[in-house]
Amino acid sequence: MVVPSPLSIVARSALHLRDAGPATVNELSRSLEISRTSVENAVTVLSDSALIIDAPVQSGSGAGRPARQYSFHAAAGTVVGVDIGVASVRVILADLAGRVIVQRSFPGVEAHADGAAKLSAVIDDVRQTLAGASLPSSKVRAIGVSLPGIVDDSGRVTLSVVIPEWSGIDIGSQLRQAFGCPVAVDNGVRLAAVAEHHLGVAQLVDDVIYLSVGNRIAMGLILGGRPRRGIHNAAGDIGRLAFRGLNTETGQISWRTAGTAAEVFAAARAGDSDAQDELDAFIDELAHGIATLTMTVDPAMIVIGGGLSAAHEQLLDPLRAALPRHLGLPFQVPLAEARLGAEAAAHGAVVHAFQRHAADVYGIEDMPAPPITPLPHEPASPTPEEKQ
Repeated sequence: MVVPSPLSIVARSALHLRDAGPATVNELSRSLEISRTSVENAVTVLSDSALIIDAPVQSGSGAGRPARQYSFHAAAGTVVGVDIGVASVRVILADLAGRVIVQRSFPGVEAHADGAAKLSAVIDDVRQTLAGASLPSSKVRAIGVSLPGIVDDSGRVTLSVVIPEWSGIDIGSQLRQAFGCPVAVDNGVRLAAVAEHHLGVAQLVDDVIYLSVGNRIAMGLILGGRPRRGIHNAAGDIGRLAFRGLNTETGQISWRTAGTAAEVFAAARAGDSDAQDELDAFIDELAHGIATLTMTVDPAMIVIGGGLSAAHEQLLDPLRAALPRHLGLPFQVPLAEARLGAEAAAHGAVVHAFQRHAADVYGIEDMPAPPITPLPHEPASPTPEEKQ
């Protein structure tokens, strides 16, 4: 478990106003158990940085002027999360309190001819989203980016078999030049795991295997409460190796009885025995691979995301039944459906930006990332066919 360092008084004051709501100096002093003078000094710093503003004061019944109340100025800036894929690009705008204010989807980068055109399209998607929300680029404090590939700590793509034109390209630097703010880039499945840990089904669970099962199988790891990158930033890029029968270069799933997973699932539901046999074999192999990963990492939870994760009666339920047979252990590891669905990586990108660039977002070095609040979820979860 991650043990946080003690926060400064300025950060503690800002954190209280951000997450608990408006307060007076006396209320902050009592809640934080620090002197009034220390709080006054912190409030001066936060006011000078425009991170707090005066809150409306309700008149009380007593005599005299009501105490001055402060509130966190969430609208002072914006943090952007971008999830880049060949089929879609998702852009999320959040205020400084972590509330998502805008969420948009655009066509993916696959149709664009080369790496430069793909990047230009992504930049245009972000600019369109900001313009639609009447937010100037100058208000963007940081950008988090999710993309398919191995990414180093500076934002350079070491290798991407999905967007090969970006292999060797410093995407983080390109976006920093375009928007004039810090940019944090990481692998999409890893950031989906970050999102499920920060605001999804794996909150408060510090050791998590996140497995994305869709057209491909890919993995993200949360160990000790932190995303595991590894010395070469390749930790978790194991789907193509841990699960037999996949394309060994891309992790792509091949189906024998139909062209796509959606068609195999539909045929099995319609009573096609060959399709059902193929699905049963796939689930058994999936359970075998998950068992191998489980014995390697010993997680507290396994989260299944990706396009097939909503297929309870056809995938998750039989997978839960098959996994103990492969593990052969006297305990069970919970296996849960991801909560954030296709939006996980974009939300994880927002979290990543807050975590990596707190000093730029807040002007405070030790300010923790906020609890991200997504937009209300639209009804009716899509079926596996709709997600393909």
